[in-house]
Amino acid sequence: MSFEADSLGIRPTGLELLRDLVHEHAGIYYDAARLETMADRIAPLVTERQFGSFLDYFYYLKYDPAGAFEWNRVFDALSVPETYFWREIDQIKAAVDVVVPALVARYGSRPVRIWSVPCASGEEPLTIAMLLEERGWFERANIELYAADASPAAIARATQGEYRERSFRALPPALRDRYFEHGDQLWRVKRTLHARVRGWHTLNLMQPEHARLVGAAPLIFCRNVFIYFSQHAVRQVVETLADMMPAPAYLCVSASESLLRISNRFELEEIAGAFMYVKPAGTSGGQHP
Repeated sequence: MSFEADSLGIRPTGLELLRDLVHEHAGIYYDAARLETMADRIAPLVTERQFGSFLDYFYYLKYDPAGAFEWNRVFDALSVPETYFWREIDQIKAAVDVVVPALVARYGSRPVRIWSVPCASGEEPLTIAMLLEERGWFERANIELYAADASPAAIARATQGEYRERSFRALPPALRDRYFEHGDQLWRVKRTLHARVRGWHTLNLMQPEHARLVGAAPLIFCRNVFIYFSQHAVRQVVETLADMMPAPAYLCVSASESLLRISNRFELEEIAGAFMYVKPAGTSGGQHP
């Protein structure tokens, strides 16, 4: 039994069942070594519902009609908020400097959609927005930038647009001063940059209808989420994206993630010194511009 759950007097009964339900619904898989981490994060939710065991909470989530609304709180509890501006910036620079011009040339006046999912508290999509702004793409082309996360609490923070010093540890100071206003203890993103993100959505990639919505874009940043997913869950999401993404299209995952043993629908390519998974032109699925 984990420390948190034990201190709250929660019986461990049903913990594995709850783990498997979380995996099915959220894609996140907690193996035996990490099971106590999940228990600690969910234990306060179990107590708040006045349940005595993880099995009670499992039944609530799986069978009670009200349990459908509880998943938002589960996502909040399980989310990993660690992120910062300018993270793995080489890949974003390659996308903005090479991929975006190619897509704009192909799409003409039609919108070029970009998704950042999961976006956590907003640092990644705002980094993308900063680079697009610096290169003048918002003025020269029809760029639509969207962001989403499974955690409503993360989306609330992103919508608020306030950040502590830790989020700026990799961002050049000149860009921080250009795009943020300093308050007493926080930096607030300027409205003009924040508005470049057209929508902040609560979205679960394990739901096919949500993955299909994201997959309609030719450029997707889906970084630092698959490291928490099982191989089965990654394959489900990637195949849905591959079905829906136009061709050509570009899927950006983090440097610590690989799709090479997951799907053959994308080709790993080096673009301007960064690696991306590319759905080649002429392949099936999605809508051509």
